[in-house]
Amino acid sequence: MATETAAGTATGAGRRSGLGESAPRPDGTLKVTGEFAYSSDLWLEGMLWGATLRSPHPSAWIRSIDVGPALAMPGVFAVLTHEDVPGEKFYGLDVRDQPVLAVDQVRYQGEPVAIVAADHPETARRAAAAIVVDYEKREAVTDPRRAAFDPSCPAVHPEGNLVRHQPVRVGQTFDAEVVVTGEYEVGMQDQAFLGPESGLAVPAEDGGVDLFVATQWLHVDQDQVAPCLGLPKEKVRLTLAGIGGAFGAREDLSMQVHASMLALRTGRPVKMVYGREESFFGHVHRHPARMRYEHGATSDGRLVYVRAEILLDGGAYCSSTPAVVGNAASLGVGPYEVGNVWIDAYGVYTNNPPCGAMRGFGAVQACYAYESQMDRLAAACGLSPVEIRVRNAVSQGSRLATGQVIDSPAPLADMLKELAAVPLPPEPADERPDLRLLPGGVAQTTHGEGVRRGVGYGVGIKNICFSEGFDDYSTARVRVELAGAEPHVLVHTAAAEVGQGLVTVQAQIARTELGIARVTVAPADTAVGSAGSSSASRQSYVTGGAVKTACEAVRARIDALRAAHPELSLEEVLERFGPVEETREYRHRPTFPMDPVTGQGDSHTQLALCVHRAVVDVDVELGLVKVVELAAVQDVGRILNPLALEGQIHGGTAQGLGLALMEEIQVRDGRVLNPSFTDYLIPTILDMPPMRVSVLENPDPHAPYGLRGAGEPPTLSSTPAVAAAVRAATGLDLSRVPIRPEDVALSPLAR
Repeated sequence: MATETAAGTATGAGRRSGLGESAPRPDGTLKVTGEFAYSSDLWLEGMLWGATLRSPHPSAWIRSIDVGPALAMPGVFAVLTHEDVPGEKFYGLDVRDQPVLAVDQVRYQGEPVAIVAADHPETARRAAAAIVVDYEKREAVTDPRRAAFDPSCPAVHPEGNLVRHQPVRVGQTFDAEVVVTGEYEVGMQDQAFLGPESGLAVPAEDGGVDLFVATQWLHVDQDQVAPCLGLPKEKVRLTLAGIGGAFGAREDLSMQVHASMLALRTGRPVKMVYGREESFFGHVHRHPARMRYEHGATSDGRLVYVRAEILLDGGAYCSSTPAVVGNAASLGVGPYEVGNVWIDAYGVYTNNPPCGAMRGFGAVQACYAYESQMDRLAAACGLSPVEIRVRNAVSQGSRLATGQVIDSPAPLADMLKELAAVPLPPEPADERPDLRLLPGGVAQTTHGEGVRRGVGYGVGIKNICFSEGFDDYSTARVRVELAGAEPHVLVHTAAAEVGQGLVTVQAQIARTELGIARVTVAPADTAVGSAGSSSASRQSYVTGGAVKTACEAVRARIDALRAAHPELSLEEVLERFGPVEETREYRHRPTFPMDPVTGQGDSHTQLALCVHRAVVDVDVELGLVKVVELAAVQDVGRILNPLALEGQIHGGTAQGLGLALMEEIQVRDGRVLNPSFTDYLIPTILDMPPMRVSVLENPDPHAPYGLRGAGEPPTLSSTPAVAAAVRAATGLDLSRVPIRPEDVALSPLAR
C-alpha cells in the first residue's frame, strides 16, 4: 500500500506508477480531508505574530512616522520602519526598485510602511493601526497612456514612467485588400489563490534566519532577502511550506523580508499571515492592457500584415514587467503566418497596484486582441472563424514575427479541424426550459425568452520556459540507498510544488529511470541548487530534465558496480558499497534577447498550442451569460501523468473563462474597490461547464521525453473563445474583457 509523508511521496514496492500513468498525488487525500499543512498552519512555541501597516493612498510623500503609540501597547515586541532595515532597502525581480518599507513616499495604495511583532495576531493588528503617519497626498498617475506618452505627466520613478518598449519590425508592405482595425482592453485579473501569503521566520544560532514560506522561487527569494537583511546568502535558509495555489503571484516577495527582520530584531520566531483583503494588496496582479490592432489581408483571407500597439500597465514597481512586454511583443500576432509586422509593446509605471506574473503573462493579453481581430477578419472576408485560422495557421518550419523558426511539431490546422468536428451540444428545448440550465439559473426573473446561443473559437500560442537569454536551469540530487533492506530513491530539488503535481512527476521520473518503486521527494529548500521558478510551464521540462539526468548518472554508477560484481544483486551492491548519489544541473538550449530595434531573435526555447471552442447562452434581457460547453485540443508532446494533465487543462481554462466574464480588480483613481471574494468573482464549479478535451502527443525532439509544457496555454485561448461566443450570440462588437452584464443587455429596441 502507498504511504504518504510530509516530505513528498513514497510508494510501496508493489506499485510502479511511472511516466504515462495517473500516479496518485501524495497531497491529494490530505488536501481533500483538510489535513494538509499549509504555510498558514505553521506553528512554533513562543512565536510572535507580525502585522503590516499599509498606505491608504496611491501616491503621497511621507512627512513623519510616529511609532510611539504602537510601542506603548502591552504585548508589542517590535515596531520597525525603513530606518530599521539592516541591509539594502530595495529589492525586486528584474529591477531593485521596490522598498522593503516605504522610505520617503508611497507609490500605491497598500504599500508597506511599517511592521509590528506582538504576542497575539490581534494585538499586532491593533498596534499597526496605532502608528501615526503624516502623509502629504499628491497627484496619482493612473492612466497608463498618459504615463507612457504625455511629457507633462509626473514621473512615478526618477528614471521616468517607461519600463520597457519592445518593437517588432518585419517587412515593408502595410496595405491590403481587406483591412480590419480594433481597440481592445483587458482588465486587471487577480491570481486568486486560496492560500493567502504566509510564512514563519526563525532566528538561528549563527545569526542567520530560517524562513519557511509559500513561494514559487526559493533561490531568487534568497537572493533578494539576504541583502536586505545584511546577511550572506548561506545564512538565509529557505524551506518551502505548503502552498495553496500561486499562478505567478508568489514570484515576488511579500512577507519574507518583513518576518525575517522582526525575527532577527526580537530573537523569536515570527509568523505572518495575510487576510484575504490584505492579500489583494500584498501581491502583484495580471497587467491590464490597452491594445490597438490593424490586420490586412487578401480578399481570400490570407494575412498580409499586422500592426499593433500593446500598452501594459505595470503599476508602481517593475516586478516582471520587462518579461511580460517581451512575451506580448514576440507573440503579438499569434500562431499565424504573416510576412509584415509592426508591433510596439510598452510597459509603464503608474500609481496603480503593482502587476507582474500571472499564468500566461503577456501572451494572454495579446491573444485576446489578435483572436478578436481574426474573427473580424473572417467576417470581412466572408469566411468562418475556423477557416480564417486554418488558412493562416503556422506549422513546423514557420517563422514567428521575431524570425524564430518553429522547429518542432505545430499541427495547428489539424487541431482546428479536429475541434470543429466535435459535435455541438444540443440546443435547449423550446417548451418549458429547465431554469437550472439557463443563464442566471433559478434566480433569474425570466423564463428564457431572451436567451440566445453563440459559438466561438480561440487559438493561443505560449512560450514555455524562460526566454530572452535567461540562464534557465534546474538542479536535482538523486540518492539510491537501502531502507528497510529495500532499494529506495531520494529526490531532492528546490522546485516549488504549487499545486500542479510536480512532486508526483519527479517521483514518476525516478521510478521510470531507475526501476525502483520506492521513491521519496524531499522537501524543497535552498540546501540544494536552484530549480528556478514554478512558472512559465517550465518545471516538468527543466526540473524533470534535471531529475532524469541525475537518475541517469546514478544508474550509470550502479550499472558499473554491478558489471564489476555480477554476482551481487542491487541490494547487495548498496549494502557493500553504500548509497549512490549524484547531483546534476539541466539547462534547455540557449535563447537570445530580442533585438531592441527590430525585435528579431530566437527568444524562446519551446512553444505550445491550444485551441478552444466555447458554446454560450446569453440572456440579452438580463445581461447574463452561461457557458454551456467548452472543448479544447492541446498538443503536449508527451503525456507524463494523464489525470494531472487533464486537471491543468481544466484549471487553465477556468481562469481564462474567469477573465472573459467575471474576474477584474476594480481600480478607481489608484484605489482598489473590491479586495474580497465577495466582490472579486472567480468561477466556481457551477460556472464551469462540461469540457471535451483532446490531447495530442507530437514529441518535441529538444525536450526531455519530448514533453511540452501544458499549464498555461489553455488560459490563453479560452478567454477569446468565450468572448467570441458571446459576440456571436448578441451581435455586439464587444472589445473588452471581462464582459459585464451591462455590456450584453440589449435595449428593447435592439431586441
